[in-house]
Amino acid sequence: MNYRELGHTGIMVSEIGVGCEGFVDKDYSFVKEFVDIMEENGVNCIDLYAPNPDLRTNLGNALAGRRDKFVLQAHLCTIWKDEQYKRTREITEVKEGFNDQLTRLQTDHVEIGMIHYVDSLSDWENVKNGEVMKYALELKEEGTVKSIGLSSHNPDAALAAVNSGLIDVLMFSVNPCYDLQPGNEDIELLWAQESYEKPLVNMDPKRQELYETCQRKGVGITVMKAFGGGDLLSEELSPAGKALTLYQCLHYALTRPAVACVMSGARTLEELKSSIAYEDAPDSEKDYADAFASFPKISWQGHCMYCGHCAPCPKGINVADVTKFLNLAVAQGELPETVREHYAVLAHTAGECVQCGACESRCPFKVSVMENMKKAAEVFGK
Repeated sequence: MNYRELGHTGIMVSEIGVGCEGFVDKDYSFVKEFVDIMEENGVNCIDLYAPNPDLRTNLGNALAGRRDKFVLQAHLCTIWKDEQYKRTREITEVKEGFNDQLTRLQTDHVEIGMIHYVDSLSDWENVKNGEVMKYALELKEEGTVKSIGLSSHNPDAALAAVNSGLIDVLMFSVNPCYDLQPGNEDIELLWAQESYEKPLVNMDPKRQELYETCQRKGVGITVMKAFGGGDLLSEELSPAGKALTLYQCLHYALTRPAVACVMSGARTLEELKSSIAYEDAPDSEKDYADAFASFPKISWQGHCMYCGHCAPCPKGINVADVTKFLNLAVAQGELPETVREHYAVLAHTAGECVQCGACESRCPFKVSVMENMKKAAEVFGK
């Protein structure tokens, strides 16, 4: 396993990390076996967005006696309420949820305290100037968290947070298709000069600015959505028109400026082993150049690129975000709690669509937007 320094934090993380998907609805014996494989293969970074108390208790038990071998990326502002995940900015809930998390994980500290899901500039301003950031800074001062992080899918909000100097780590969605989209990483050996002799092609300028700013300021990036919610691994669902491989997706993320660790959403032991195998795969299997070379020739007709040309909607619906969340749900064959929660905080949702067709008349890719709005209303509820 290769390790990279997480920005300027001094924390060394494995290139391949693990999200908490593999621990959801699993018993202790499975979680222990999962952690055993991680330890055996040098996977040391674990992201813990899910606030399910059973998950945290099982993981705490599995980490007993070896806690110091792992880097925990624990989220602030994500709590368990009424038997489901909830994002919160209510400071009392934030504190109670984080303290419960430490107790269940059987630890008095975490390496990364991640402020959960900041996808708008207004939310960032509220976090920055409010009790949440004050609490995060207090935790860092007392050593309960070694570094402060922030998770986001929006380069505008993420860039504002990075430029503030308040965060040390950014958890961001990085993959070759999201990087084509307007606003909504290498470390050391992969920072070779020849790798950047030419500008990155097909990269949204704001995303490129974000990655390069993180590199410049020493803000480490941990990656989520490297496989686009599964879309990129499916020929049927991939915006590229063909499936990319697991290794190509991992390698793409790991060759962005400032990226230190990619969180594999492994749900099974075999999926975990497949991600770990990236480390020993030959360069030919990691190389994405040939696959990406065909991107400009691809017809994107019928597939939403989240470009925003459909705006403005007379009802104020952010069609691109609704479609993105719909696609994530379809790709996973279920409605993940995080996708549901992200959809729920949209100012206007698909159920408000009046089927006027204005969006379709502006869409350069001839997407059936009205049909997508109907489907989203069915999937998420009106």
